[in-house]
Amino acid sequence: MTETAASQENHYFNRAGWLRASVLGANDGIVSTASLIAGVASAGVPVSDVLLAGTAGLVAGAMSMAAGEYVSVSSQADSEKADLAREAQELRTQPEFERQELADIYVQRGLDPDLARQVAEQMMAKDALATHARDELGITMASKPRPIQAALSSAASFTVGAALPLAAVVLSPQSWITINTTVASVIALGLLGGMSASTGGAPITRAVMRVTFWGAAAMAATALVGALFGTTIS
Repeated sequence: MTETAASQENHYFNRAGWLRASVLGANDGIVSTASLIAGVASAGVPVSDVLLAGTAGLVAGAMSMAAGEYVSVSSQADSEKADLAREAQELRTQPEFERQELADIYVQRGLDPDLARQVAEQMMAKDALATHARDELGITMASKPRPIQAALSSAASFTVGAALPLAAVVLSPQSWITINTTVASVIALGLLGGMSASTGGAPITRAVMRVTFWGAAAMAATALVGALFGTTIS
């Protein structure tokens, strides 16, 4: 493959980090806020209380998503740093063992032993640590954890997702809040599933069905709880 052809190829894997965080944040923002609104509205409380609950859910959810993503991705980054430090130490203390280990990996991938040895020697001569990180540990720049990026992506997407059901509350009569919020949220989930699948190069129909089904199930369950609770205390 020529350098020009390689540079023109369109791959989606390098989008995995921020795309995962963004889709997760938006999906949680829509589902959790819409479920909260549906549950509170089904209990028969005033619109102001529904808006207060939804807004509190938005703020708390966005902060929780950001903190959770930062902590989890930071833990992944710490683990990778520890692995790289250990690998660097092994390259300094037992380079021949590491060279043979790399050659064995290439043999398992289909090269004959002599060619695998030559490839291992040439790759390690250029950048031994990067080679072992990629081929032995599976660590690449494309998959490198980025805690701050993940945290900001999750918080921002959660806020955008949560704003949609809140807008439905503002624009709906009180008696229609639960229905309108649910319908608007299901439509938003479908659009989210389609956009995320398109961005990631995945089948669109399957993604849309998966996101809308589980989102609708969550909202229906919460609305049922709210309706039962409202009936009990009335």
